[in-house]
Amino acid sequence: MAAETKRKTLVIGHRNPDTDSICSAICYANLKQQVTGGVYEPARAGNVNSETRFVLDYFGVKEPELVKTVRTQVKDIEIRETPGVNRNISLKEAWNLMQQANVVTLAAVTEGGLLEGLITVGDITKSYMNVYDSSILSKAETQYSNIVETLEGDLVIGDIQAYFNRGKVLIAAANPDMMEFYIEPNDLVILGNRYESQLCAIEMEASCIIVCEGAGVSMTIKKLAQERGCTIITTPYDTYTAARLINQSMPISYFMKTEHLITFDEEDFIDDIRDVMTNKRHRDFPILDKDGFYKGMISRRNLLGARGKAVIMVDHNEKGQAVDGIEGADIQEIIDHHKLGAVNTISPVYFRNQPLGCTATIVYQMYLEAGKEIEPKIAGLLCSAIISDTLLFRSPTCTAVDRAAAEKLAQIAGISLEEYAGKMFAAASNLKGKTDREIFYQDFKRFEAGKITFGVGQISSVNAEELGELKERLLPYLQEALKEHGTNMMFFMLTNILTQSTELLCAGAGAEQLIRKAFHIDGESGEGQKQSQVVSLPGVVSRKKQLVPGIMIAEE
Repeated sequence: MAAETKRKTLVIGHRNPDTDSICSAICYANLKQQVTGGVYEPARAGNVNSETRFVLDYFGVKEPELVKTVRTQVKDIEIRETPGVNRNISLKEAWNLMQQANVVTLAAVTEGGLLEGLITVGDITKSYMNVYDSSILSKAETQYSNIVETLEGDLVIGDIQAYFNRGKVLIAAANPDMMEFYIEPNDLVILGNRYESQLCAIEMEASCIIVCEGAGVSMTIKKLAQERGCTIITTPYDTYTAARLINQSMPISYFMKTEHLITFDEEDFIDDIRDVMTNKRHRDFPILDKDGFYKGMISRRNLLGARGKAVIMVDHNEKGQAVDGIEGADIQEIIDHHKLGAVNTISPVYFRNQPLGCTATIVYQMYLEAGKEIEPKIAGLLCSAIISDTLLFRSPTCTAVDRAAAEKLAQIAGISLEEYAGKMFAAASNLKGKTDREIFYQDFKRFEAGKITFGVGQISSVNAEELGELKERLLPYLQEALKEHGTNMMFFMLTNILTQSTELLCAGAGAEQLIRKAFHIDGESGEGQKQSQVVSLPGVVSRKKQLVPGIMIAEE
């Protein structure tokens, strides 16, 4: 049996991840690995934006693996790693292997591990109960090594690697005079210790004689068999038992199923294969790895206790912002600084939610609580996340705890907060070569308020001219995004970090009116209600703490 591998837990942020989402995932996975010794892997649910890429490159950290879904896959459940066998093993050996492993199906594989066929207990039973053809042993091209093994015998004369591939099997029960009438060239003859019978079989050009009850073979018989090309095998079994057992020496290749095999890949989703397994009467189904090599077997029973992927959610706790398939995942923990959402968990989980400006601040606290040293690159990632989420302490979401954490982390990382933040924000606002769609979804989240659904994207910059150009580009794109998501409203925040203000692009029936109501702003843009509009929001820089709560209250 293969050694049990540790279960992997994905540490992942929200869709359209920002710097906090990515950096918190990396750093918290690192902390969990240190504390527990388990396997924790940071992941991302969307593309890395320009700001985050700058941060990762600056500190020499590889971006997490992209995970598009956490739906349960075959590789997440217990696969019975029954070894594959050679297609030439005997039915008896296959039966013994099944008994030892307590299985009813074996996979025949090549030396390289490619699946060739399947043999089941039912196939072996049929070979024993339904076969009355005395030529079946040769038709199956049975190797002499299989016959020796099955009869627990010894090869006296002949090549053990050769094959019995012509003739029938018979028992020499009559006297030699009668034997001459029914033994034909190439036959395999099962007989006793009578010298005359052995001599007659060889002279009648039998391919092989099997001498039962451990009887000796004379030098004369051996010499004659050698000259005539006749194989001699001795067995301790009596004639009846040898005749009864010999069919079990046939190779499984003759009986195994080789066509229209139903196989599954490790990457297949459980939901997709469940119906296939239900509609087929097979007990077991082979699993192949991503390269097509045989991995093991699963049965319907394996699906009953299937556990979802182990997941730790960081920087979010709402299903609408989570990676696809989160409802079926085995959520282990949630580390967040947003309002409470609606993620349902299978069992109680560790849930840490604090009113801070950044999830990375919470992760920093957890490093201190665990007594683990924070290495410079981890400190750099955590500090970058705090800078990003608090707009270098300008956001109303920022707390004294966030600021103190960032200052300490900057010391460990060896960076100047003001200087580094300037470079980071410049990288974030470098949108050259990006499409309207890429810019719009660089930092985008979807929300629900009462009976309406809405999406909010955001770009923060220190460059007012650049923000003005983005306004002209993104105003018409809002309508496309509105249709794509099927939401009631769509908003985009063009946030000026220096002036601490936002120009809000609005799309959807009643969108502008809702914003004006939420922030007590008089007047209207004068454009049609289904066109995009712009509302200036001085002092508003935070989507989480200012814009979204305002919309929620206004919609009540």
